[in-house]
Amino acid sequence: MTEIQKGKYLFGTVKIGERGQIVIPKEARDVFNLKSGDNLLLVGDEEKGIAIVKADLMKDIALKLLENMNNVTDIVHSDKKIE
Repeated sequence: MTEIQKGKYLFGTVKIGERGQIVIPKEARDVFNLKSGDNLLLVGDEEKGIAIVKADLMKDIALKLLENMNNVTDIVHSDKKIE
């Protein structure tokens, strides 16, 4: 593991197995407090690549988004433009 910048790490490479599985290096599991049974969310962008995020962190973001849904709905259904 190499910390390339404060809080930014390079953990090395992983290999995709025959069943499409990867092993998350121990160092990465330790840094991000990943445990057996944790749910992870895999997201991707065809140009930028793949990211793996703890599902509970995304749950918190989704809840905050839903709390503000009225504001989003008002903007979408009005003539206002988001800049």
